[in-house]
Amino acid sequence: MTTLQSAVRRRRAVAAAGAVSAGLLVLSACDKPTPVSTVTVGTSSVNSEAMCYNDGDTLDAKSLATCVKNVDKAKSIKVDQDETVRFGVDPKIADAGWVILVNGQQFTDVSKKTYRTIPGSAFFNQQYGTQGDTNTVTIRMGEKSNQGMWSFKLKKA
Repeated sequence: MTTLQSAVRRRRAVAAAGAVSAGLLVLSACDKPTPVSTVTVGTSSVNSEAMCYNDGDTLDAKSLATCVKNVDKAKSIKVDQDETVRFGVDPKIADAGWVILVNGQQFTDVSKKTYRTIPGSAFFNQQYGTQGDTNTVTIRMGEKSNQGMWSFKLKKA
């Protein structure tokens, strides 16, 4: 083997090691996925990672302000008033306690279950302050403080 071939092999080995190192660096910089929440109506469902989340710690005011701005990007699902709306949350959300907000107002008591059902008619009823054809439903994680938020748009079918 000549000196030239040896140098070429060394360069290739160094380049390969560099590529592997760069790949590992990129992977280590990735955020881990947030817990997921799901809304199901009939046979349709939508799920989402958190719009804002602080890995179980209380969100600061800046994070909450950004989260509220992103509510327009929430996934939507159609709701017939005669159907049941099912909410499912990751066990990590359930362990911290969670409530459902409709248009920013608390709609349910704190739950530590991973699943909850509410009649579809409740989301389009003046009595509950939820009239209109579209309402924003937010799942707020945290019994005493806001640790994460997941939002969905419920559209009247």
